[in-house]
Amino acid sequence: MNSRRVVVEFGEDDLETLLRWSTSSLASVRCALRANMVLMAAAGFADRVIAQELAVSAPRVRRWVARYVKLGLKGLEKDAPRGGRPRLVSAQRVIELTTQTQPEAATQWSTRTMAKEAGASAATISRIWRSHGLKPHLSKTFKVSNDIRFEEKLTDIVGLYMNPPERAVVLCCDEKSQVQALDRTQPGLPLKRGRAQTMTHDYKRHGTTTLFAALNILDGSVISQCQPRHRHIEWLKFLKQIDTNVAPDLQIHVVLDNYATHKHPKVLQWLAKRPRFHMHFTATSASWMNMVERFFRNLSEDRLKRGVFRSVDELIDAINLFVLAHNENPKPFIWTASARDILEKVMRAKAKLNTVQIA
Repeated sequence: MNSRRVVVEFGEDDLETLLRWSTSSLASVRCALRANMVLMAAAGFADRVIAQELAVSAPRVRRWVARYVKLGLKGLEKDAPRGGRPRLVSAQRVIELTTQTQPEAATQWSTRTMAKEAGASAATISRIWRSHGLKPHLSKTFKVSNDIRFEEKLTDIVGLYMNPPERAVVLCCDEKSQVQALDRTQPGLPLKRGRAQTMTHDYKRHGTTTLFAALNILDGSVISQCQPRHRHIEWLKFLKQIDTNVAPDLQIHVVLDNYATHKHPKVLQWLAKRPRFHMHFTATSASWMNMVERFFRNLSEDRLKRGVFRSVDELIDAINLFVLAHNENPKPFIWTASARDILEKVMRAKAKLNTVQIA
């Protein structure tokens, strides 16, 4: 078979670029190889000779020289579109189906059900979802407060967090009720290399306790008290502990929720005799305003979730030990969001919810 000689012409700029590509360690291997093909073709070498010299096939040489003649340097930088079966599924259609519809017998799509609906493979659906940040298998809970005094309460409490008054202490107070003393039905296996800690899914109940806690926003320390119930009687007892623990020359600002025991007549009567107590109630359905919830979360995750307690006393001892360790090196939770930013976010959420309801 006779080799075919291709006549290649280029300007000085192209020549300079091709020479740089052919010898540069920074250019890709593909670009360097293609540049050498073109340079040798321009020098008059036949396709077969170029192929032997560069250890490639002659058709490959002809293809890239032809692409250069037709497209110039851009033809060498990017691979030509590959042949094969054309794409049958539209990414836009998959996105619309995922976000605007539900499968007939389920609440969310899976890759397999969507693949069947869209006429594509599960791998294709998974790739489209990943590229567009769609995760149909996940959901998050939320609650937007409908309190008519939401803005007033938000501004009041955020103001305490970001600009606390002088000669005063700000305490975030709440109860963690019905904390269960749970014992596992069988002993689990400890953590070891290559194996996670194990514990039985079922348990024995040995009673409950209620943790009353007050988080000092300035230094992160916690005043705590465990009691068997959480009536107004227990709440009053905890308030008296706070009154004893806080220096008498300081005002006490208490952030708390709207639980009925917090507003019991006897509680209000007791507070009326102690004017240094100032109560700041969070908005309805807005427990996230109370920073003591962060402490409760840490307690649950770090001490209670995997704990084994054979009695309520063991549970109380564990809680007290956790609080003691926390207070040895307390760190405050820093509130950074302004009331304006939060209010704008809530208003956007309400507007979106109203749009969804109307639709």
